[in-house]
This record gives sequence, structure tokens and C-alpha cells, in this order.
Amino acid sequence: MSRMRKPDSERRVRRGFSPEFKTGAVRLVLDEGKTISAAARELDLPASALGLWVRQVRADRTKGKTGLTTEERAELSTLRKEVRELRMERDILKKAAAFFAKNQA
Repeated sequence: MSRMRKPDSERRVRRGFSPEFKTGAVRLVLDEGKTISAAARELDLPASALGLWVRQVRADRTKGKTGLTTEERAELSTLRKEVRELRMERDILKKAAAFFAKNQA
């Protein structure tokens, strides 16, 4: 069965959440012992979003033993961007070298 997109009139609007709200929601799960689905229902959140927030806080609390910390994620993002730029520069230099080698002959 194929999945069809809902018409624009029926689609749920993407909401933004403040860091304080996220902290409070995660605290319900980690410190007060509620399940992710129960806390998400109570706060009218998608359980998947709350699950991601909880996983990130767990990684930060355990200093990376359960996943990438926030600092590690930022560093990884920076490094990936740098690698992408370096590959682009390398490709440009390869093409330039090939162009000049062809015109020299």
C-alpha cells in the first residue's frame, strides 16, 4: 500500500520548542520516571521528537558513553562541512591540472 501525502490543509504545522520546554519534557522522562510515550501524550508532542531529546540528554549526561554528546555532534558537523569543501577544492584542482596538461601537449 502506498503512502499518500495529506493535502496541505490537513498537514500539521511544524512547531518550535524552547530549550526550557525541552529540558522540562526530558526531566519528566529521566528524573520523574514517566515513559516517553506517556510524557509525549501529556505534552501533546510526537513521541519520536521527545525520544530524540531524551537520547541526546542521556548522551550528554554519560559523557558520550550512550551516544554522541552535543559538543561531539557540533564537531562532527563542522568536520563534515570541511571535508565537503576540501573535496570540492580537490576536484577543481584536478580539472585545472587536466586542462593545463591537455593544452601543454
